Amino acid sequence: MEKVLNIKKETVQPKQRKIVSKLFWQGSPYDIVFDAEQIQEKLKRTDLPCYVMKDFRGRIGVANGGALVAEGRGLEVLAMTPPMKPEQLGDASFRADYNLKYCYKTGAMANGIASEALVIAIGKAGFLGSFGAAGLVPKRVEQAIDTIQANLPTQSYAFNLIHSPNEPALEFGAVDLFLKKGVHVVEASAFLALSENIVWYRVAGLSQDAEGNIVTQNKVIAKISRSEVATPFLKPAPDDFLKSLLEKGRITPLQAQLAKQVPMADDITCEADSGGHTDNRALTALLPSIIRLRDKMQSEYQFKKPVRVGAAGGISTPESALAAFSMGAAYVVTGSVNQACVEAGTSEHVRQLLQTVASTDVIMAPASDMFEMGVELQVLKRGTMFGPRAKKLYDYYSRYQSIDDIPADEREKLEKQIFRQSLEAVWQGCIEFFQERDPAQIEHAKGNPKRKMALIFRWYLGLSSNWANAGTEDRKLDYQIWCGPSMGAFNDWVIGTDLEPYQNRKVAVVAERIMQDAAVLWRLNALKMQGVNLARV
Repeated sequence: MEKVLNIKKETVQPKQRKIVSKLFWQGSPYDIVFDAEQIQEKLKRTDLPCYVMKDFRGRIGVANGGALVAEGRGLEVLAMTPPMKPEQLGDASFRADYNLKYCYKTGAMANGIASEALVIAIGKAGFLGSFGAAGLVPKRVEQAIDTIQANLPTQSYAFNLIHSPNEPALEFGAVDLFLKKGVHVVEASAFLALSENIVWYRVAGLSQDAEGNIVTQNKVIAKISRSEVATPFLKPAPDDFLKSLLEKGRITPLQAQLAKQVPMADDITCEADSGGHTDNRALTALLPSIIRLRDKMQSEYQFKKPVRVGAAGGISTPESALAAFSMGAAYVVTGSVNQACVEAGTSEHVRQLLQTVASTDVIMAPASDMFEMGVELQVLKRGTMFGPRAKKLYDYYSRYQSIDDIPADEREKLEKQIFRQSLEAVWQGCIEFFQERDPAQIEHAKGNPKRKMALIFRWYLGLSSNWANAGTEDRKLDYQIWCGPSMGAFNDWVIGTDLEPYQNRKVAVVAERIMQDAAVLWRLNALKMQGVNLARV
């Protein structure tokens, strides 16, 4: 008879995991501090962990070292944070691609305000600076390229490429110069749509390595404030531009093919409420929208390397920088605050004014480069009459078809108060200026009195910035000083510190302070979310 085995099955209970409700700190008494000033020093060591404890007398202490245990003797841990160095803020690939210390960039303030000295100083400190090439003649830009390349042989730098729909020859000349001189990073700004010139710059730098991977030598950082402007930079180059460039012999067939596999930009900077050209957008609304748009386009095109999205406009304090990083910014860009630094290509009088401004001391005024289109930019209103006077000129442009249509008494006021010479004399100055910069502008104005009037009015708008940069004494009330609300926020932040006097404001020091304090602020916020609110000093 077959023996039947009766096996009793046992139900195996899963091992109960012990829930740890408290942690305890063990360490040397010399590791923990209770004094407010010493606590601040511990909080600033963002390269080390931070533990907040309560001792047996109820005192709150902070340490960067020691060990945590779940059982045994020790001080009760109230909160803790891991190391969070400034280098960890943002996208690590941004730092790697541009060989940077932090994910921090300085913007390209036009007319050389973002000067050679500024770009060199920020570059040597391990940050990315962009030279303000917009508004400068080609010879001046070439001089800047030579100087910066000589001083930053291994460090990264960028040059501004501004879209110039009214002066296409200027934009073409800039790209031609950048390609010839080996400028491998441009900050593309004011583009309402892609142009053949920006496509030329991008595609002319495409090649393949030995393994067949696409090498993008010419990097584009596109500054945008609208999704419809961002979208073309998140796509490959348009076929019609590629065809035209092929026919002109400016790119190779291989480059045209490679262009279909990469986006037009490596990085997109969301420019919120900033100095100069701005749509006065709120960063909290703009940045998340553009990040979602990037994600959508990346899902569609599956680029090997997704486009990064950075933040600009209103970035001037640790709080604003951390807010941008917390919303997903790959990097941050500062602008207005750098104009008050000693390396900026502006006058001492401008720096003195910027040191005193509040966030409300700004106004919108017509822009010289897009005057006919009614585009405005944000400028300082304290200590200058430029804003109201520029608005008056656009009002005349909108109401009249030529300078001859302006009533005699009004024209006399213009010539006396704003231009300080006859309008015909101004026109002669325009002719001389554009003969060097873009002769086609004068040709277009022949037989076109409206165009002639625009160029005359742009004479004042353009020179007003130069007067500010040069510190022209008798033109102080006409200074055009690009400035956003962030300048006032910066001034509030540095009250009572060594950076309050503008003479101490160096661009690399400002960058370092913003990033270091942003990391400390991250730590304070992390502790606060655990119920520990340590005051910041």
